[in-house]
Amino acid sequence: MTQSAGLRTVAQTPTRRRKRVDVSRESTLRALPWLAPSLILIFGVVIYPAGYMVYSSFRDITRFGTDQGWAGWENYTRLFELDHLPKVFLNTAIWVVAVVLLSVVISLALAQFLNKNFPGRKVVRLAVIVPWAASVVMTSTIFVYGLDPFYGIINQFLVDAGLMDQPYGFLKNATSGFLMSAAVAIFVSVPFTTFVILAGLQTVPGEVLEAASIDGATKQQAYWRVVFPMLRPALAVASLINVINVFNSLPILRTMTGAIPGYDADTTTTLTFKIIQSDRQIDTASALSVINFLVVLVVIAVYMRVVRPMKEV
Repeated sequence: MTQSAGLRTVAQTPTRRRKRVDVSRESTLRALPWLAPSLILIFGVVIYPAGYMVYSSFRDITRFGTDQGWAGWENYTRLFELDHLPKVFLNTAIWVVAVVLLSVVISLALAQFLNKNFPGRKVVRLAVIVPWAASVVMTSTIFVYGLDPFYGIINQFLVDAGLMDQPYGFLKNATSGFLMSAAVAIFVSVPFTTFVILAGLQTVPGEVLEAASIDGATKQQAYWRVVFPMLRPALAVASLINVINVFNSLPILRTMTGAIPGYDADTTTTLTFKIIQSDRQIDTASALSVINFLVVLVVIAVYMRVVRPMKEV
């Protein structure tokens, strides 16, 4: 009896698997009409442009846009022969790490403040979100005028406050222009990061903090050992979106350092723009875009592997 029952179970297993596969296939087919608009949008906006970018990076395209055929790895070889490419890669790493790290640190403190009850909290929250809601080009342009050495209000304030002896052309050289651009990028990134972290703070149960207090934990201990670990998902979302946005940021650097000659204030994104605009090398620019895309994917994969944002959930 036991032997025959075991045989029946083995015989039924492939049948059950086939039924599950059939049900899964049927469910997918039923869902397709509802998923079709989203799939078409993803294909048209994401997959096709990315595929065409990779395709263009292996083509020989003239300055006038004529495709002269397969180029192999020639565009990538030409790209890595650029003398200024190591400096641009270093600038990119400094730009992303500094802006994202400082944005997260500032936002942690600001979110903690905005999470408290105080008169006018709603007004302050609305004021904080303004830099993120405004146009990045408009914000950058305001800082360009403010930092002007002849009539800039920021320059004049620094002189009047005794911090400088005379106005300084911050956007006239690569180093100071790059630093000022990073400061503006942080200014623009902080509101979004703050509200993501604030949303995470509001999900922390009050009972957990009360229990920590009863157990004798100080406010600092409660924050770092209870609250901060529970912010892991919010911090992961804020950091990843910031990495993608900052890495691909063009308007701030283009607006503030675009007039500086050379490539000392460039990142890979602004270099791509210059290759297209000045040199008209669409194929080489496509190769650099592919490298940018791969770098972002690697950074995200490493971050998710190391941080593991859902570990504490």
